[in-house]
Amino acid sequence: MAASVVEECSEGGRIVVPDLTGLPWVRVQAVQSQLHLPALFELDRGERDTLLLAASHTQALVLMDEKLGRNMAEYMGLQVTGTLGVLAKAHSMGLIPSFLEAANEMRLQGIYFHEALIDRIAARLGEK
Repeated sequence: MAASVVEECSEGGRIVVPDLTGLPWVRVQAVQSQLHLPALFELDRGERDTLLLAASHTQALVLMDEKLGRNMAEYMGLQVTGTLGVLAKAHSMGLIPSFLEAANEMRLQGIYFHEALIDRIAARLGEK
């Protein structure tokens, strides 16, 4: 995980994020990339650093919800998923009982997801 993302998450906001440096499965890395794509400067620092870091790892999966960042990840040839994709995978693996309940709970916490997208994923998972 890019160090700038850890910094952004530690600043707080409407979403409570645990101390990422204390999670044993999180490896914080500084970004050292020679890749210069002018379009990356349209992104915030955390998104930009995430894409640069992922570009230097062949098997990286980028977790990003912002549309511009996702589009740039795809343009760069990176694998990308979003929060709803993670919830769908967790449901498919039996880690959560209901994709739809989890997505709706996040929406109640103030996180925006397009309702039609939630419905499409829920239908694909047999929850609608």
